[in-house]
Amino acid sequence: MKIDWAALGSVFGVSLVVTVALVGVFTLGIVGLSKQEQARTAGGGTAALPARVGAYACFALCAAAVAYGIYLIVV
Repeated sequence: MKIDWAALGSVFGVSLVVTVALVGVFTLGIVGLSKQEQARTAGGGTAALPARVGAYACFALCAAAVAYGIYLIVV
């Protein structure tokens, strides 16, 4: 059995980058929700809207990435 080290390294590198990016996007979503809570407690009702929309967009991107990963595994 021969191991293709270049392919293994490539898979490792791509999975590392995608994992860090996905965690970063999820973190941005959490930060957006916390900014929404801060704006709501400060009394700015319309200031919370962009934070909420951005947070939901980040979570939707995370869900899409997970769904695409499951699609790649199944197909």
